[in-house]
Amino acid sequence: MTTGVRRRMGVDERRQQLIGVALDLFSRRSPEDVSIDEIAAAAGISRPLVYHYFPGKQSLYEAALRRAADELAARFLEPLEGPLGARLLRVMGRFFDFVDEHGPGFSALMRGGPAVGSSTANAMIDGVRQAAYEQIITHLGVSEPPARLELVVRSWVSLAESTALIWLDGRRIPREELEMQLVHDFAALAAVSAAYDQEMAGIVLRVLSREPADGPFGDLLARLSAFAPDAPAVPAQRLPNP
Repeated sequence: MTTGVRRRMGVDERRQQLIGVALDLFSRRSPEDVSIDEIAAAAGISRPLVYHYFPGKQSLYEAALRRAADELAARFLEPLEGPLGARLLRVMGRFFDFVDEHGPGFSALMRGGPAVGSSTANAMIDGVRQAAYEQIITHLGVSEPPARLELVVRSWVSLAESTALIWLDGRRIPREELEMQLVHDFAALAAVSAAYDQEMAGIVLRVLSREPADGPFGDLLARLSAFAPDAPAVPAQRLPNP
């Protein structure tokens, strides 16, 4: 007869285990609803031992938040290959994979959870948004983004975040439709900005020139055309007589 021997974990290994356990529990329930006792039980250790590695629930929450933030930021990484529309659609697919897998945890990450008011938590959230912004700017091939482009990209990142939070409340719209809609939203925001600024117009025209008719941006044009095929042309604006 043999007996099993429990391997003793090192300090860093145990910390990483506790972070993983906490993140898993936070992904299924709001962090404020998860107790240290539950985390200890899930990790197979005592409550005092949890406090040996983390001073309190807040520090463990922030460590789990750091891992979630790093993982979420990584979802925006995408090879610089192929049309922009297809790249953005793949990014949105991975983004919603994370949202789907970590529903309550995602909400806590973006809304602050029990860390409301924590400068550390706020810095992590801002870091995710900045990483997403920088990735999109890189995909656009712009080294020094003009003010209007920065406004478009940051507005779109915020829109993706708020859309995901609303979607989690009942999942009333098919996820695949929202992923495509968000790519269309990016094109629409950029197009509206291009109507106001020549530099933005040049960026948008350069991007569209590389888009296939059967890609996400081509799909948007087809949907808009089908939306009102018989709509009368908009009359030219009448200017007052001098």
